[in-house]
Amino acid sequence: MADEADRAQDVIDLLLGAAIQGAKKPGGPPPTGSCLNCGEPLKPGLRWCDADCRDDWQRYQSFGNRHHQ
Repeated sequence: MADEADRAQDVIDLLLGAAIQGAKKPGGPPPTGSCLNCGEPLKPGLRWCDADCRDDWQRYQSFGNRHHQ
């Protein structure tokens, strides 16, 4: 039979699992079917062609955010 400590541990495990899943989700814009930087068609679920396009897009976003405040 589960005591209070077992039930508390179950709650902790549930909350920790939810936090880990939330942390695994990528931030930023959702995939659109084409590269967010150059517009090339992509496989479903991807946002950029490669790391170079991703880095260029992030630099552009960072530049725009600093100059539009």
